[in-house]
Amino acid sequence: MPVEFLGIAATNDGSETTARSGAAFDKEYTLRLGRAHEDHGWDRVLFAYGSGSPDPAPAAAYLASRLDRLQILLAHRPNVSYPTYAAKTFATLDQISGGRLTVHFITGGNDHEQGREGDTLTKDERYARTREYIRIVKKIWTTREPFDHEGEHYRFHDFVSDVFPVRQPRPDVSFGGSSPAAYAAGGAEADIYCLWGEPLEQTARQIEAVKAAAEAAGRTEAPRIQVAFRPIIAPTEELAWEKAHRTLGAIRQRRRAGSRPGPHRDGVAQAPAPQNAGSQRLLAIAEAGERYDRALWTPTAAATGGAGNSNALVGTPETVARALLDYYDLGVDILSARGYDLLGDAIDFGRYVIPLVREEVAKRDAARAADRTAAAAAATATAAPDLDRPRTAVRG
Repeated sequence: MPVEFLGIAATNDGSETTARSGAAFDKEYTLRLGRAHEDHGWDRVLFAYGSGSPDPAPAAAYLASRLDRLQILLAHRPNVSYPTYAAKTFATLDQISGGRLTVHFITGGNDHEQGREGDTLTKDERYARTREYIRIVKKIWTTREPFDHEGEHYRFHDFVSDVFPVRQPRPDVSFGGSSPAAYAAGGAEADIYCLWGEPLEQTARQIEAVKAAAEAAGRTEAPRIQVAFRPIIAPTEELAWEKAHRTLGAIRQRRRAGSRPGPHRDGVAQAPAPQNAGSQRLLAIAEAGERYDRALWTPTAAATGGAGNSNALVGTPETVARALLDYYDLGVDILSARGYDLLGDAIDFGRYVIPLVREEVAKRDAARAADRTAAAAAATATAAPDLDRPRTAVRG
């Protein structure tokens, strides 16, 4: 199966290791970073969502109108707009991009963050709302006749959109989470299911949970799987690990500089215990060990309190490529990667890692295709009559 690479479409140059140098929305940097991804072999970039961050939809439209090939993954929280409005926004953006849009629906795993924009539902209520929201958006994208909706969270009458996506029958829907409620919702509704980077064993179990949820929802095909990492690469293993420890030190220093009074561990201010299952899993994995499999390193996740995509892959480009291929062999075909120097790491990863992974995937796919052809030929030979063998005449 083909492999795809997802990068980050940040609107400024700030990261966990470096304070941003300009405004929250720096359009020159946004375009520069997007072009770096497009020019170095990436397939798409994520426009993330935060309660106080620049609105990702117009930022994505800005980038899409200036680039020709790079695809857009737009993060969206259902609490911030009515689904009729959102569906038109997405369809318009898909028109601007020429059919390059995928929408990532965020249920929200932190009550405080959700409350910043007036969302007071419980986590279970949010998952129910997200499922209803996605179904409405899908129907608006694909329905040319007015329709009514009477649901638990949304009610409207005689609605039909006058703008439709370029991509047919509709753009893909992306979804993520690591709780049973997330597996159930995403397994039922998502085309792409997103996971944070965990050890291979745990990732395999999560993939099986997503497949089981899809089957329980009556689907014949499970969602594609995406897994996210923070690559730290260098020309040698020694240099890569030196870079990893420098990165960890910078993360801790940034957290100390911006910390509020509260619990501390190793002199680093600790965020409140996370509510979402994904971050809880990352912290539990980090507590159990620092290194897993070929290259997975957990202290970066521990230092950020399990904040989002935070487990690193450390090593030479060859080591990191082999580690990514291990996940590909599990059934992961979308690999998300974001460095700490957003621009420089996007270029380096595109130059030195992506080609290695693509080359090996092509070899593996060719070998599998050859095996299937040989198996089919063997089956045909077994089933076919042997025309050269003498036959006994039938007497009657």
